[in-house]
Amino acid sequence: MYGVQIAFKDYNTGLGIWGSPWVGLKHFQNFISMRQFYNVLGNTLLLSFYSLLVCFPLPIILAIFLNEMRSLKYKKVIQTVTYAPHFISTVVMAAMVTLFLSPSAGFINKFIEALGYEPVNFMSKANYFPHIYVWSGVWQHIGWNSIIYVAGLSGIDYNLHEAAMIDGATRLQRIWHINLPGIIPMIVIQLILTMGGMLGSDFEKVLLLQNPSIMETADVLSTYTYRIGIRGGKFSLSSAVGLCGSIVNFILIIATNFICNRLGETSLW
Repeated sequence: MYGVQIAFKDYNTGLGIWGSPWVGLKHFQNFISMRQFYNVLGNTLLLSFYSLLVCFPLPIILAIFLNEMRSLKYKKVIQTVTYAPHFISTVVMAAMVTLFLSPSAGFINKFIEALGYEPVNFMSKANYFPHIYVWSGVWQHIGWNSIIYVAGLSGIDYNLHEAAMIDGATRLQRIWHINLPGIIPMIVIQLILTMGGMLGSDFEKVLLLQNPSIMETADVLSTYTYRIGIRGGKFSLSSAVGLCGSIVNFILIIATNFICNRLGETSLW
């Protein structure tokens, strides 16, 4: 919190934080008036909400699928295959994605060529970047994120299922009326925590997948802050940009917690 005041000062490394002059909201106004502002904010919101719509429900679906599997052997195989990518470092994962999508050596383009079409240079087309970012995240984290839901489903009393089966409930009805209500508190808590990081796109991943030809859709708040702050030396402006993102995240987590508490009486506080 001590360093937050840099956003309200013209920071000079020679004068230090305390010695630098106060300028109030100057850097916030400069950021909002920049031509990159709407593009960077729009990209950040697009990636964040796209990730929320795709990456949040899929681990729940996978957990229910694993819970319904009768074969323990196949269940362990699927768990291992889906958990393993989580332990790949971001640098290696970005290199793998770039290699997979390579127009000359990537297996995806080899498949496209086998179908009789021309190879596509996915990493040079700006409109493909949001899909690459989100679905590579699904591949990497879906198994790991499903663990908490698998644990929650395993704790549901099986007597409820037996009673439902006696009453003639189908498997889908038991999933909808027993399994899902049983993990609703976990889903709500995870949703609140996810909303608290909505504007905090995965900095390392975005930076590693970026290239000049796709900056139109690949430049987000975190990478913009890095570029103007660390590389450009504008520490006060980058601090203001970062603080804006933190304030919005704070508002989102408070609002989501309030709404969840009112609707379902489940919340963080």
